[in-house]
Amino acid sequence: MSPELDRTRPVWRQVAAIIAARIADGEYPVGARVPSVVELSTEFGIASSTAQKALSHLKAEGLIRAEVGLGSFVAERSPKADAAEDA
Repeated sequence: MSPELDRTRPVWRQVAAIIAARIADGEYPVGARVPSVVELSTEFGIASSTAQKALSHLKAEGLIRAEVGLGSFVAERSPKADAAEDA
């Protein structure tokens, strides 16, 4: 069962936060495939454009990397990113 989304706030941000939390918790370890746009759309009951925006945000943040034709995967954390979190 997926979490309830607050439809008064940007849904893509909420979905991105949920996926980021799953990465942080180790549910999606480094190198693991994250759900596709279609899978996220189904899980959260959202439009594919909303799911794509969430994944694009995670990619811009460096949490995931995309491989054409294969999907999106949890990116390796760089020491620089880890240091920024510790600050």
